[in-house]
Parts: sequence; C-alpha cells; structure tokens
Amino acid sequence: MDTFHFQYRHNQVYRSWCDLVCKDIATVMTPAQVPALPISFFKTHRVVTTDFEPPLYFESSGTTQTVNSRHWVKDPDIYRRSFTHAFEQFYGPVPEWCIIGLLPAYLERQHSSLVMMVDEMVKMSGHTAGGFYLYEHEKLANTLRQLEAARQKTLLIGVTFALLDFAETHPQQLEHTIVMETGGMKGRKREMTRAEVHEQLCTGFGVKQVHAEYGMTELLSQAYSKGEGRFYCPPWMKVLVRDEEDPLHVQTSGRGLLQIIDLANLYSVSFIATEDVGIVYEDGSFEVWGRLDHSDIRGCSLLVV
Repeated sequence: MDTFHFQYRHNQVYRSWCDLVCKDIATVMTPAQVPALPISFFKTHRVVTTDFEPPLYFESSGTTQTVNSRHWVKDPDIYRRSFTHAFEQFYGPVPEWCIIGLLPAYLERQHSSLVMMVDEMVKMSGHTAGGFYLYEHEKLANTLRQLEAARQKTLLIGVTFALLDFAETHPQQLEHTIVMETGGMKGRKREMTRAEVHEQLCTGFGVKQVHAEYGMTELLSQAYSKGEGRFYCPPWMKVLVRDEEDPLHVQTSGRGLLQIIDLANLYSVSFIATEDVGIVYEDGSFEVWGRLDHSDIRGCSLLVV
C-alpha cells in the first residue's frame, strides 16, 4: 500500500488512470482494490515514478507492424537484486550453476531484459563453460556433454523455438542439467500447446520436467515453474485475476485475466493489468493459458495452451 500511494503521488500517468477508474482513492484498502494500469500503456506513454533520466530501458520484442513496449529503468541494481534473489530462492546460489543461454532472437536485438538477466547470472556464476549461444548447436552439444561428464549443475535457459530446434538436431540425455524455456515461438514454428512443447523437449533431452520462466519487459521480477507450467512468485511479486467482462472485479484466485503486482517496479508502476489469460490458485501459484485475441503478437504470444 505504501508503494501504491508513492506511485499515485509521483507517477502522472498512473495517477490519471487511477482518478478515472476509482472514485475515491481513500477507499483503496487491499491489494486487490488497487487500480492496475493496462500493460498497453507501456507502448504509448512514458510510465515513470518520479522525474529521472534513465540509464537504460528495456524494450519488448514484436514485429514490424507492432509498437513495442518500453520500460524505463531508474535503478538497474533493483533489477539485479530482484532476479538474483528470485532465482536463488528457487534454485540455490548462482555460483553453484553453469549458466548457458540459448537466446538467438533476443541476442540479435538490443534492450532485452532477459538477455541482461542471463548475462549477469553468467558473470555471477563464473563458470568457464557458461555463456550465450546463437546457432552453434554442435558446440553447445559438446559443452553439455562435458558438463554432464563432470556432473556439473547446469541451467540451459532458452527461447522455445531454439530449444526445440536444438533438441531435434542434437538429442541428449541430461541428468545434471535443467532445461528452462522462456516462451517465444515468434512465428518460427507451427503453434503448439505448452504440453506439446514440453513433451518434445523432455524426449529430446531425456528430462522428466521442463522448467519455465515467466517474465516480461514491463516487469522487474520473474516467476518460475519447475514443471507442468505452474508458476510460483517470489515474495515481492503477486498475481491476481480479474474478470474478462468486468475488469474492475479482481480476486486473489480464479480464472480470468492475470493482474500482476511487482514491488520491484518501484520507479515505473507496480500494478499491471496484463493481457494474459490463465488461472490463479489459492496458494498464489498460477498458470498462463494464452493471450487475448486482440493483443499484439509478442515474444511468447504464440506459445498457448
């Protein structure tokens, strides 16, 4: 609630939106009552809390026909702390891992929050075999074989279409490697359900579960799934659900459109109404089923259930 009042006072775009949808701000008493800014505002407005010149910004992927979102970042260290603490909460200390990124579509453009996260974790890991791979599948396959032989804990985090391509051309049996998809078909392959994607990856890599990361340009936090597409948030992130017919009707659990609270977004806006459809369970975990039909095509919009 302190974050809400801080952003209402110092974020002109958010304050204008709140004044339109809420008759009396003083009546807002719970997180579910806090007005959520539609995520599309990141495409059309400079969404910032306090006045500052940002040292960097993150930009969403898209097509030449779409307008990309921009997230202006006042303090990059908040993002570093957020993704580091969240990862370690679910997987343990970063230095224990060898981090490998298979993110060709993201490496080929600038201002990707995902690339920054993986790059920083590669540096924190300090493992000599860690790093990024574009389309060097043979080199990546050899690296994974060496890491497996050394029984090194490894994270292979990749965009979905690249992981599918790699699993098809270089199948392996991975025992000490976690395969984590970040979404992202980008029209490269036919539309597939998450279950189909994970079945192919499990077969190609010989793993029982495929992990997943849920994040987006407009956030500074990530949720993680260790299998079956069910995501869990770090303590400073929460997912609510709003009714498709009545966007002001928000609940802590149920089916509908996902609404995210990300307290790491201190200097943009922490309360965001996404265009993702899914379910939020009573324990706070959630699943993503897809995106509203009218939404722009984005990095993970073709990975639907």
